Amino acid sequence: MSLLAGVSVGVYWLTRDTLTQYDLPPGQLFSPEDDKAKQVSAKAIAAINARLKARAGQHENLPWKERVLTMRVTMDEFFAGAKTISDFIPVDAGGVNAEWVTAPGVDSSRRFLYIHGGAFFAGSPKSHRVLTSKLSEITNSAVLSIDYRLTPENSRMACVEDCRSSYDWMLKNGPEGPDSLAPTAVFVAGDSAGGNLTLSLLNWIRDNQRAAPNAALALSPITDGRFTSPSIRSNLETDVMLKPLAKRVSWLPGFLLGLGARVMGGRGASNPVISPLLADLSGLPPILVQCSDCEILRDDGRRYVNKAVEAGTNAILQRWDNVPHVWPIFHPELPEAAEAFAEIEAFFKRHS
Repeated sequence: MSLLAGVSVGVYWLTRDTLTQYDLPPGQLFSPEDDKAKQVSAKAIAAINARLKARAGQHENLPWKERVLTMRVTMDEFFAGAKTISDFIPVDAGGVNAEWVTAPGVDSSRRFLYIHGGAFFAGSPKSHRVLTSKLSEITNSAVLSIDYRLTPENSRMACVEDCRSSYDWMLKNGPEGPDSLAPTAVFVAGDSAGGNLTLSLLNWIRDNQRAAPNAALALSPITDGRFTSPSIRSNLETDVMLKPLAKRVSWLPGFLLGLGARVMGGRGASNPVISPLLADLSGLPPILVQCSDCEILRDDGRRYVNKAVEAGTNAILQRWDNVPHVWPIFHPELPEAAEAFAEIEAFFKRHS
């Protein structure tokens, strides 16, 4: 019993909230400009939320293992009917399954690594084709969308390692095959869990003397694996997409969530590889973080940007009012998705 108590105290000490100084400034907030725009947005959001709730109800009471498998299928099917303009070409990216996503006429010397979300246990290049196709189009680049190994069959470090090896591979290979010339521009992006992996990858690139990307994008990223950000609990009821998953553990104290992260991930939640918010954030490329003001990960993004700015990194936080988690994936149905993509396009143009 004394050993368990000692471990609990130690984990509590490592996972306590010590980053409240990064809760301000709040970042730029985007909202509909007039009543008509608000009505159009509200109608689209209501329809999206209804579909999300219906899908969540299909696997709400399933055992965890079956729930994981069902959610993987659900994510791929949810966006299966979305229209895109790109070609999707399967490729082995240095041992990692992936696909090249190329909008018509893009410059394949411009390379873009995309890391999908899905809580580390779901998602695929297929589920995120709306995002990757649009990113290829607006950045005039070939997007490498990777199908990294998922938990719980694999450790969190397997996810991390696949991102690293894919990035190295992309620097030497394009849609046409091996390339002896360096890319003319390189970008990295990811959403949610993929945003976490993106930000972790940036630290590894810097620390291991790899060619740095011109800029990076993180959509609604997880940055603190200890789950200490205030919005994890304060926004639980307003986050329609993540509430079904988060409510199962939101009642736990932070130190127990941190202990669970260690058990499931193979590394402690206070390790900067797992929690990029806790890393040295100096010397990184320009970073744009976008998040919803009503999602549980809002403050993960806010704290990351404010700490990065303090460290001298060019980092920007943009928030949208009342939209779902990773709302750009609902383009073109949701007007705010088009707004977000316009900001993303302008950001990458500034850093090309």
